[in-house]
Amino acid sequence: MGRIIIITGKGGVGKTSVAAAHALRSAQEGAKTLLVSADMAHNLGDIFEMRIGDQPREVSDRLWALELDPERLLQTEFPEVADAFAQMLPGSGLSGAEAEGPFPTPGLDDLFSLLKLKKLYEAGEYARIIVDCAPTGETLSLLKLPENLAWYMEKFFPVGKTMVRLLSPVSRLRYQVRLPDRKAMDRIGELHLRLLGLQELLRDGEVCTARLVATPEKMVVEETKRNYMYLNLYGYHTDGVFVNRVLSPQPGNAFLEGWRDIQQGWLRELRSVFSALPLTEIPWYPQEVRGLDALERLCAEALTAPDLFDVRVRGESEGYEAIPGGYRLVLPLPGARDGQVAVRCHSQDLDVETGNQLRRIPLPNLLRGISPGEVSLKDGVLRVSFLTEQGEEAATCGS
Repeated sequence: MGRIIIITGKGGVGKTSVAAAHALRSAQEGAKTLLVSADMAHNLGDIFEMRIGDQPREVSDRLWALELDPERLLQTEFPEVADAFAQMLPGSGLSGAEAEGPFPTPGLDDLFSLLKLKKLYEAGEYARIIVDCAPTGETLSLLKLPENLAWYMEKFFPVGKTMVRLLSPVSRLRYQVRLPDRKAMDRIGELHLRLLGLQELLRDGEVCTARLVATPEKMVVEETKRNYMYLNLYGYHTDGVFVNRVLSPQPGNAFLEGWRDIQQGWLRELRSVFSALPLTEIPWYPQEVRGLDALERLCAEALTAPDLFDVRVRGESEGYEAIPGGYRLVLPLPGARDGQVAVRCHSQDLDVETGNQLRRIPLPNLLRGISPGEVSLKDGVLRVSFLTEQGEEAATCGS
């Protein structure tokens, strides 16, 4: 079984150097490793001081690097997926390998980066894939994309198939609009299955985990805590925190000692909040981390844990558990407090909202139409009960 490690955090905290050091350390252990940049502001080339590009390039012994280009992937590797979207969006002008310019629906072009990541993993060529992600907000948008698309397709695709079959003759004769044919609808169905498979891979905690990079300062610490909660909200596993640019003692330098005191305060906060996760401190080096020598130093001084590439934390996962008279949804939300989480029920879905993030969770068929019973948030875990044996007085969700 291969391994995918996603490196994410606030912009400017040194995600790329931490991701590159992970990849180099992995290669030094003898594992064939691929370092992937999923950030459109690619800077792997700056770290390794060479041009990388959109094809894997060997940058060191047993280490390859790749910068993903969603538009190029659309044209060269996933034309059939583009065709499926073209059928879903008549008049978009998108047609597989002939597509030019940006994807017609903003945000969906990132899907091709994720599909490429899945393709690389399933090919089995690399033992480990390290992903250098964009800053927090963009990473969350990327990681929740498969579930959101799958949700829309699950809700509207069955209805769409029926409507297309009924309206296709009328639309063609009366309005000169050509609706998707059966072959196109099959492509859309295949895309739905791909999205479900992608979602399953990224949420498999034995394969894919996220690691947070932070610096010991207030704004970064607060965003890192939110990021951790949001990753759990969407079902992603986190198994490490890396605190970058930590000042060493500076005797005789009052200015730097003052800053070090501030950092130590935020380090205590990070250790407290992330007490369940391995936390690694990375020193603030006098020179920027560029080139193999600098990365080797980072590996030797900071990434020394013998279990660095293991799944180092196996916490509580999202799922359902049986309770007397029904079932309970268990959803880890570390750091969430009472009043910060809103739960609403629709006929087929449960909405969980916290901060500026909303996740719509499709309910199993058995629980659809049943209103939640007890909703509790304790020790960073949300529990929502559904009673299936309430008799005639059972409450139902609003539509």
